[in-house]
Amino acid sequence: MPPVLNIIALASFAAALSMRALDPVLPHVADELGVTIATAAGLSSALAFTFAIVQPVLGAAADLFGKARLMVFCLVLLGIANILGAMTTSYELLLASRVLGGIGAGGVFPVTLSLTSDLVGPGQRQVAISRVLAGAMTGNLLGATASGVIGDFFGWRGVLAVLGLLAIVASVAVSIGFKNAQLAKPPGKVDLRVLRTGYRAIFRNPNTAICYSAVFVEGCCILGLFPFVASFLFERGVTSLSIAGLVLACFAFGGLFYTGTVSRMLPRIGINGMMISGGIVIAIQLAIVAFGPPWPVQALCLLLMGWGFYMLHGSLQIFSSELSQEARASAMSLHAFCFFMGQTVGPIAYGFGLLHLGKLPTLLTSAAIIFALGFYCARFLKPTRLMDVEPAVV
Repeated sequence: MPPVLNIIALASFAAALSMRALDPVLPHVADELGVTIATAAGLSSALAFTFAIVQPVLGAAADLFGKARLMVFCLVLLGIANILGAMTTSYELLLASRVLGGIGAGGVFPVTLSLTSDLVGPGQRQVAISRVLAGAMTGNLLGATASGVIGDFFGWRGVLAVLGLLAIVASVAVSIGFKNAQLAKPPGKVDLRVLRTGYRAIFRNPNTAICYSAVFVEGCCILGLFPFVASFLFERGVTSLSIAGLVLACFAFGGLFYTGTVSRMLPRIGINGMMISGGIVIAIQLAIVAFGPPWPVQALCLLLMGWGFYMLHGSLQIFSSELSQEARASAMSLHAFCFFMGQTVGPIAYGFGLLHLGKLPTLLTSAAIIFALGFYCARFLKPTRLMDVEPAVV
């Protein structure tokens, strides 16, 4: 494995740290800036929406300017956005900083996977990508946990300042690591005809509409819940931001548990069984959280929810990667676009439901949707070839 792979994993880790950084501290953000929790949850939507809309142009930008060069620029942008957010005095300015952060984060993770594929041959590529994914999952895990701990000592502004500095440090490391690498140089002009042909092939595939709509629903019903987890704990008198961060981090622990169990589960139940089982596990956890159990129970629910999520989402990613073998990068960028658009709509939909319907009906509705989603995908997604490989995670 090339040593520069560790630098790529570091970039993935640094970007992932910021993705859910504000979720554990949203009650404090809302209180200081004088907005409701539902309004503060829009900060997560802003980052996710921006992350989503930049996906279709990431491949072309990387080809024009060089993958490593784009990644360095986006890490710097992410760092500056976080630091500016730490200095804001109004909700509107903080929202603008999260939009900039979404552009920065959106230009890092997909490019890390593409860079890894360029550097490593097919025989070792799966292992190499798993290292990059481990960096991202660890970032998600520590991002929620660390932000809660930092928030208890330095407030939500301290969270953004620390993560901003870490992103800039990562940009320096990537710049040094790729200083003399050929991949740091622009490879040439983009052939727009190739892009057009690739998108045409993707949308001719009958699985496309099912895959993309399914990951949108996932993002909406599962990840859209996260900005409200801390407020659910506050309702039970648990005001420690560290505990809120720990509960949210359990979702990432569930993802790590998935990586340790998938090789044994997949041969036994198959990819359809993974999707059905994942949907059932998620639905049960959403239903339990709806009744407001003590925080240790909610932490266990988030852990199992993460396990179920990656069972379903990892399987959907395999189908998405097979939508067009000739335009796989474009297919996966659209996959990410739909997934993060779901995360954009999710907090808004949850905020509306919690305000007008209440917590119990809103979460039970999400549980029913996810329960049906696993069966729907297993019934209607048609494999184009034998899917005897281990699902990956994004």
